[in-house]
Amino acid sequence: MVFLQANTKMVLCRRFCSEASVAKKDVFQRVLAGFPSGIQMAFAYGSGVFQQTGADMSKNMLDFIVVVDNPTEWHRENMEQNFKHYSFLKHLGAKTVSKIQNSYGAGIYFNTLVPFEQRLIKYGVIGTDVLISDLLNWDTLYVSGRLHKPVKIVKKPNSTELIEALHTNLSSAVHSSLLLLPENFTANELYMTITSLSYSGDFRMKFGEDKGKVSKIVAPNLPYFNKLYKPILNETKYLTYSEESELFMHTQSKETRCYHLNHVPNVVVDKLSDICKKTNPDIPRHEIVDVIAFDSKCNDFVFGSIASIVNKSSWSQSVKGILTAGLSKSIRYSWSKVKKMIKNS
Repeated sequence: MVFLQANTKMVLCRRFCSEASVAKKDVFQRVLAGFPSGIQMAFAYGSGVFQQTGADMSKNMLDFIVVVDNPTEWHRENMEQNFKHYSFLKHLGAKTVSKIQNSYGAGIYFNTLVPFEQRLIKYGVIGTDVLISDLLNWDTLYVSGRLHKPVKIVKKPNSTELIEALHTNLSSAVHSSLLLLPENFTANELYMTITSLSYSGDFRMKFGEDKGKVSKIVAPNLPYFNKLYKPILNETKYLTYSEESELFMHTQSKETRCYHLNHVPNVVVDKLSDICKKTNPDIPRHEIVDVIAFDSKCNDFVFGSIASIVNKSSWSQSVKGILTAGLSKSIRYSWSKVKKMIKNS
């Protein structure tokens, strides 16, 4: 594995786009064709799109996220086209649905168990501004975390601000993971750590999700992860790769920890600040990074900060999901997750 230099912004969208068969591409585009216009970006993800160890892709639900500039208007048009996709909340109108989307949970509204041709789809709707904020700051790590892993771009974004935020999100995942990893590690260990970020603190990983989910995501998809992260790894200081040993080597010192901490998102730094102020309530914010970098428990503090973000958003989004999906669909969806967990345990 050779990590070559690349112009990050020029190749970002290309790196996000996975290789897929013509048949699959047709399915993705047919799904998108059933939605109103006004979509800034759309991507498919999960076990229905990317192979996971021991899974039959053809039987899994197709998961999509559509990013729209004007959620209220988009929901209004989508209700006219796809009225049956929505739960009872559709009777409250697009404005209320949009308000529920933005005000609760992770800023995303899901319609799930939607019949499409011979299978089921689930799709989430998120505002462009909400997504950009999550990508840059890790407000919830809900959608930004999904974008740490390979996804299938069905519609490329044309917003420069969004494209740059997508790159920043990947870079943040690398810097955060390097704070958690030892001095020497493999590419597989790196991608396992990156993938684990958005599952840390998620209560569903204790009940309702396959415990080996992370390894099943990473193992079959190493080429996609390499394609996604190569340019960023090349740009990262204090990191080298040995082709002979097939190991990354990462210097660990206060200097390197400061470097990485200065590249993690704002909400993570806010959480670290809360930790510091428990023992030193008068510490200024600009000194937080130095204090944490010097502490031998730096990796534990970073992990705990990220886990607290995920824990909060996973609970709030799950509660909101009961409303957006409706009780019947929520029970069906949750039971399917539990059955998968039992099968793979």
